[in-house]
This record gives sequence, structure tokens and C-alpha cells, in this order.
Amino acid sequence: PSSSRPPHPDMTSPVAEAAPADVGAPTAPATGEPLTLTVDSQVWAQGCGHDYVIDKAPAQVPPPPVAQDAGPWASAQGAVHGRETNVEITVQGRRSSAVTLTALHVQVVGRATPAPGTVYAMELGCGGSLSKRYFAVDLDQDHPRARSVAGADVDTPIPAVRLPYRVSSKHPEVLLVTARTEGCDCSWYLELDWSSEGRSGTARIDDHGRPFRTTSIKGLPRYWYGSDDGDRHWLPVID
Repeated sequence: PSSSRPPHPDMTSPVAEAAPADVGAPTAPATGEPLTLTVDSQVWAQGCGHDYVIDKAPAQVPPPPVAQDAGPWASAQGAVHGRETNVEITVQGRRSSAVTLTALHVQVVGRATPAPGTVYAMELGCGGSLSKRYFAVDLDQDHPRARSVAGADVDTPIPAVRLPYRVSSKHPEVLLVTARTEGCDCSWYLELDWSSEGRSGTARIDDHGRPFRTTSIKGLPRYWYGSDDGDRHWLPVID
């Protein structure tokens, strides 16, 4: 990105120039991917709101977890992300030299009839602002793309983040991709294009070697965890 771009309130500052190598020291050619990726697909909107589709009756589903325990809970219940999957990607260079992130692509590898089951809402009434939502994906499009969008963190606007953007070992970046569907059980993954020191490549971003999975919740019964008689349990959502 141009150095004239205004600083982003939730983004790292432009990458500093790499320190010069020792005088007379040979420079080894770079090999392998120059960046590391940490991926978390169990991210809830505002840290509290998310829907899972589970093919079990409410009496068979345990209370919702806290957000940081969402992964093990969802795995144990055979839960599928309902309507929306938020993928948080931490990108960091392996060296001090800059790695430029040039493009983010979406690859849908499967479309099926929406999964059966019941929708379990982790929380209702969370904050309505869009926090750190940098890229939005409409999985119902024939050729989905990751679209940069603006958001807000509480009452602070967050401008849309546009690639290319630079990272290094000292300046990591966190990207949040929100993928939604209203009509399918979609399997998909991301591809992040990069370039560095005259080389370029593409890093695949998926769910530990498997595609991410997001299913529609249209027409399914929906429950939330609350109390109507002094005891907390799953209660139907009344529209």
C-alpha cells in the first residue's frame, strides 16, 4: 500500500525496512513460504453471538460454552456453523523483510442441501456493531469473492482494509473473514497470495486440512439458553 494511506485504527503500522546484513556476510537465498498463518474458525460475532446447527434435540445438547471453549464444544456436538462462519487469520512474516499480501481468494468445493437439525444460539442481544470485520464473503454467489468492508469497534469506525498490505516478523496482521449463506451447506477454503524478495506464492487457509463448512439456518427451529421457570435450559426463540 502507498505510504500516503491514512493509518488504520486497528491495523499495524507500515512495515519498517529490514536492518542491513553484516558487512561481508553471505546472503542465503530465501526458501519456503516466508510467512506463518494461525487460523481460528470458532470466532463469535462481538465475542458472544453465534449460531450452530446440531442434529440433536435440546435435551441432548449441553449448555453453551464460553467463546474460548467453542472449538471443543462444537466438535463434541457435531455442530456446523449456522448461516455464518468467522475465520480469524493471524499472518506474520518469518523474517524482518516485508511480505506483501496481494490478494485473498475464496474457493467453494462443495454445495449441498442445507444440513438438517436445530439451531442453537450461543447468545441473543449482543452488541450490534461490526467489530474487526475486514472481509465479507457471500457463499451463495456463483463465484464468491472476499470483499473488503468497513466496520466498527464499539463506536469507533474501522475503514475497509484493502490489499495489498505488508507484514513481517515484527509486524503481524490479523484478518477476519466472515462468510455467510442463506441457501446451502457450503464447504470452502481461502487462498492468500503473497510476494516477497522477488518470489511469490499462494498459501491455503482451511480448517486444519479440511474445508470450512457453513450451512443455512432458514426454516430450522432455533433455541437459546435461558430461564423461564428459574432453571436455565434451551428455550425456543419466538419470532
